[in-house]
Amino acid sequence: MERALAQKDILTAREARLVGCRHCAEAWPFGTTRCERCGSRLSSRDNKSLQRVWAWWIAGLICYIPANTEPMLRTRTLFHEEESTIVGGAVELYEHGDPLIALIILAASVGIPVAKFLCIAYLALSITRGTDRSPLARHRMYDVVEYIGRWSMIDVFVVAILSSLVHFSAVASVSPGPASLAFALSVVFTMLSAQSFDSRLIWDRPDTARPAH
Repeated sequence: MERALAQKDILTAREARLVGCRHCAEAWPFGTTRCERCGSRLSSRDNKSLQRVWAWWIAGLICYIPANTEPMLRTRTLFHEEESTIVGGAVELYEHGDPLIALIILAASVGIPVAKFLCIAYLALSITRGTDRSPLARHRMYDVVEYIGRWSMIDVFVVAILSSLVHFSAVASVSPGPASLAFALSVVFTMLSAQSFDSRLIWDRPDTARPAH
């Protein structure tokens, strides 16, 4: 009850007849078309942002499937050639006595991407269908999703480093598999999906969910 009353007391920029610049965060009177500080175009809400969010989200999900089913690494020696997926490589590291590294790879390559997909979908659906979760909690979730996005590339960095180091060996070589490109694209697409999200929509009440520019 107290949280509901506190939420009712929150005055949004739109209700104060102000529009904020998404680039420099300066507030201007409602109806201003250009930010006088940085020159960016101003709008109270980006009504097409959810379309871009879902488009990038679907593209990222499509790329994430082969990123986990195709080999991430190809290891060649004088006697045999071996391919390993993300999960398969983590399992091998665990079996060879490196549980911490295996856990880090699983968290960065499986845990974080899956959590990002779920969080972005939840935030987008909460705008159109509503939710009991407070706007402040959802905005914090959005900040976390946007912050941790860059750390999802750790698996690609490991593959690049291994490929460059082991390639100098005459008896063995490591090369990236097709999953490395798919994984990198998936990370980029989910980052674009999060950046396309207009976080101001989180603070709109149901009766003001479709504001005019």
